[in-house]
Amino acid sequence: MSLSEAQQRAAVVAEARRWVGTPYHDCADIRGVGVDCGMLLVRVFVDLGLVAPFDPRPYPRDWMMHNDEEKYLGWVKDNCGEVKTPQAGDIVVFRFGRCYSHGGIVTAAAPLALAHAYAMARCVVEERLAQNGDLTKDVRKPRFFSLWADRVSNR
Repeated sequence: MSLSEAQQRAAVVAEARRWVGTPYHDCADIRGVGVDCGMLLVRVFVDLGLVAPFDPRPYPRDWMMHNDEEKYLGWVKDNCGEVKTPQAGDIVVFRFGRCYSHGGIVTAAAPLALAHAYAMARCVVEERLAQNGDLTKDVRKPRFFSLWADRVSNR
């Protein structure tokens, strides 16, 4: 039985929330033990069967500080289309260092909230974007992507 888009989006949000409280750990992907922002996205979308299995590891902890290559953004774009107005279950990415290297899952559209493995919090948190002074800096230049973007016109 195939799930509707609304059911898939709800499953993504529910799964992302199951990771809240998981400690932040580079390149890890075990719920309750450790995860980073990239592997959180992989585990949620791959484990729900919405994206074909892939593993972007290994990657150095500070790769974004010394490299202009959009590795993180690249694999998001491989699976999603960019959208102007995010909905729950979509992905938000932020610039850190020289490229887009942090992301999370949108858990609510208004007000915009996300679940993300955040190194500064040392764990996966769910928070309103407006309440995070670091992520709202102009230099972060958030962009939104959706697995479902190709099913509708660019919203």
